[in-house]
Amino acid sequence: MEHGVTPYVWLEYSAERAELFAEGITAYAAPVVYVEDTQRLAAGSDDVWIRFTRDSDRLAIALKPPGIRMPLEALRFFQRDIARLAQELLHPKEVVIPPVAMATESNKGISKEHVLEIFGGMLKFNLEQALSGAVGIFGDDGARVRKNSRGGKNSHLWNPVTLALGLNDVHRVPMPYLKKTFATHPLLREWKDAWLESLALLGE
Repeated sequence: MEHGVTPYVWLEYSAERAELFAEGITAYAAPVVYVEDTQRLAAGSDDVWIRFTRDSDRLAIALKPPGIRMPLEALRFFQRDIARLAQELLHPKEVVIPPVAMATESNKGISKEHVLEIFGGMLKFNLEQALSGAVGIFGDDGARVRKNSRGGKNSHLWNPVTLALGLNDVHRVPMPYLKKTFATHPLLREWKDAWLESLALLGE
């Protein structure tokens, strides 16, 4: 049950159970399949109670109340199920854990060159000089997330969503320009969801 092994009881024909037997069948193994019946067994019941099973033609059938009650000794299991369970317990399949994809530069930030390409034309001041400043464009690190793995002077990466929101708030870059840029620029395609989520939080 816990390991996917179905318990059975051996039923012999009687007038009270006639609906379970096809013509000419005098006995068959009836499965214990009702969830509450199997849970009762798993909880340590002192007998077997069957309220729902399958008939000799393997069709599901609800038994007339109170169902069938039999001693625990009546439980049977198919040898093939026991053999399969033993194989699984003795030789468990190795669980292969897929490697965790390492974050790439593209989903951490964009380069200064890409920032200038995307946002440079929207501003009246020298964006390149502002990006290269020791304190960042907004007076602190702000949109600057970390060093680019290529290294070198002023080789930071920039979060374009944070950068765009700051350009709107601090430098009054019109929001319609920024929205159109995130909707159309290929370099911002993977940042579009984060941008829309930020706009929703701001009520834009």
